[in-house]
Amino acid sequence: MAVDYVDKILVKMKPEDVKAIQAKMEQAGVKNRSAYIRKMAIDGYIIVLDLSDIKEVVRLLRINSNNLNQYAKKANETGSIYLQDIQQLKNQQEEIWIAVKDVLARLAAIQ
Repeated sequence: MAVDYVDKILVKMKPEDVKAIQAKMEQAGVKNRSAYIRKMAIDGYIIVLDLSDIKEVVRLLRINSNNLNQYAKKANETGSIYLQDIQQLKNQQEEIWIAVKDVLARLAAIQ
């Protein structure tokens, strides 16, 4: 789909300003200078989120889900599971909740 450009805006900048914009683009992970400048001119900011904490929570959830599936399989095969296994699941669940609460608190602090 073709985009109709109605107007051009020419902005003159000093070389150090161009370097500063390039550095901020790299910091934000943006490669298209035109799109970056357009976004900044319209919205005034770009938010870049570090999702490593979310990835850690997902990893913990995956581990906990795998353990739960193993315990359910064992319970179906033998008719019983160990109290120690249930306690481990509870501890893992608590660890996940702590990580989620931390992520949510930091997301709420973004302004």
